[in-house]
Amino acid sequence: MKFYQFEEILAWQKAQDLAVLIYKEFSSVKDFGYKNQIQNAVVSISNNIAEGFDRMSDKEFVRFLYISLGSCSEVKSMLYLGNRLNYLEESISKMLIERANEVARIIRGLIKSLSLKD
Repeated sequence: MKFYQFEEILAWQKAQDLAVLIYKEFSSVKDFGYKNQIQNAVVSISNNIAEGFDRMSDKEFVRFLYISLGSCSEVKSMLYLGNRLNYLEESISKMLIERANEVARIIRGLIKSLSLKD
């Protein structure tokens, strides 16, 4: 599939959705270091997809997609920690981790399709 704008990319859309959920769920958390870290990580997912897309080469795009994958893992790690610290209910934590896994699966599929073009 050919994309003309990064906003058309499902991975970017789902990453933005995840960011909104994370921001809302952690809005009342008083641990500002934790909150800042998870918010920066979740925003990094969609930002790297957008930045990589506009590099105009598949090789560069794939490099930024791998960075997005790393940010997905960071978000998941922070969610596990947040759950252990009782910053959110376990059911919410599981839902957010599932969403992060979905984003990661979509990114991996995009990487695979771009890599096959080489």
